[in-house]
Amino acid sequence: MAAELAENENSSEGFLRRLGLLDSTMIVAGSMIGSGIFIVSADISRQLGAPGWLILAWVFTGLLTIAAALSYGELAAMMPKAGGQYVYLREAFSPIWGFLYGWTLFLVIQTGTIAAVAVGFARFIGVLFPKISKGNFIIEPIHLTQNYAISLSTQQLVAILLIVFLTVINIQGLKLGKWIQNLFTSAKTLSLIALIALGIIVGAKMNLFGENFSNLWTIKNAAQIKPDLTFVSPISATDGMFGLLIAFCVAQVGSLFSADAWNNITFTAGEVKNPKRNIGLSLLLGTLIVTIIYVAANLMYLNVLPLNEIASAPQDRVAVSASKAIFGNMGTYVIAVMIMISTFGCNNGLILAGARVYNAMAKDGLFFKQAGLLNKYNVPEFALWIQCIVASLLCLSGKYGDLLDMISFVVVMFYALTILGIFILRKNKPELERPYKAFGYPLLPAIYILMAIAFCILLIWYKPVYAGWGLGIVLAGIPLYYIAVSGQKSAKG
Repeated sequence: MAAELAENENSSEGFLRRLGLLDSTMIVAGSMIGSGIFIVSADISRQLGAPGWLILAWVFTGLLTIAAALSYGELAAMMPKAGGQYVYLREAFSPIWGFLYGWTLFLVIQTGTIAAVAVGFARFIGVLFPKISKGNFIIEPIHLTQNYAISLSTQQLVAILLIVFLTVINIQGLKLGKWIQNLFTSAKTLSLIALIALGIIVGAKMNLFGENFSNLWTIKNAAQIKPDLTFVSPISATDGMFGLLIAFCVAQVGSLFSADAWNNITFTAGEVKNPKRNIGLSLLLGTLIVTIIYVAANLMYLNVLPLNEIASAPQDRVAVSASKAIFGNMGTYVIAVMIMISTFGCNNGLILAGARVYNAMAKDGLFFKQAGLLNKYNVPEFALWIQCIVASLLCLSGKYGDLLDMISFVVVMFYALTILGIFILRKNKPELERPYKAFGYPLLPAIYILMAIAFCILLIWYKPVYAGWGLGIVLAGIPLYYIAVSGQKSAKG
């Protein structure tokens, strides 16, 4: 009886607290592991040109992610409310900062990631069913501008159907959504661990690990990083310590994207049991588990493939090349199934969590009013549907990948800003209860902020087009915020 009452306890926002520690950890890990770990090591290898730097890039990404997660634990324990990061920015700075984050999340960050992951799912279904491909058009490309077109291929259709299906599933309530999340996160985690173990066993007979690691830090054939600005000279990892630093930071774009979305559990804080304990703990456990798996996966790649084959993997599908080395020609199908499982579970977590932010914004009068309502299953149905529509439109555009590149630095900027909020809240609101305090404060949060600033500055300098578009998307929310505030005042008047 007591367990039933605890499960059906309502949060202040009207949500049911049904997510335990295991469920919360599954949302963290499941939202992080998508298709990136199977692909982006190729680009990182090309940019850094040495096995040691490839591994160090993933270790560094993992440490940054864990440091951020440990810092977020303090905010989550202080403010265990639906909306997570949106709420933290609102309380630490002002409502406009929360809105700008939520606006960018809705327009690109969450919806763009959902679209990209859904297309990744469809792309690998195409391995099993070749008629599902990006070139098999149902509606031929319609050019809206010289460089921009919308279309509907069989691949895009499958991606949209996946988004709609998972949206419908999550509209049925948290219980079903978390069951799918737990099932698919467990499946992809165990399958990755099995692949890593087999790669280590099979690779031991190839002696490639020793070959790769005999020249651990020797940089060979590193690709040039060509800046968007014509007056900035190209640079590569072979151009001294400064060149290596630039290459290392630019390489982080891929690994950081692969490790992103760990903060999604904070969006669902209104549905977590004992949130003051479980959110922070799930952030630590989830990011730690994924970091270990990601580093181990890259060690496995180096165990079965020479570095030059990792860098030149067809279509950057490193995991496919590694799987072929382990399983032969069947390896392509093994990885296809693994990525389908991985992206299915990843998108379920993204869809489940994202809608909670729009719900919190709507309750503040900063989003569509209907998004603030819960259906009979105590989930924000309208918010789920509008997220579904935007993500589906991004699938049609074919520009979801570009959009994600454009906002890479914006995502890191918001992470740094949110962690800065810990310092501000300790000064301005010392009376707030803090069941958990950020590990290593003030040193560890400060190091993260400095690293994030350096990352953003280098992206602005070497990739100003992407960074500029990302910043433009954020700034476009400013007039919308004041329109929403004016609407609130008019309604009250």
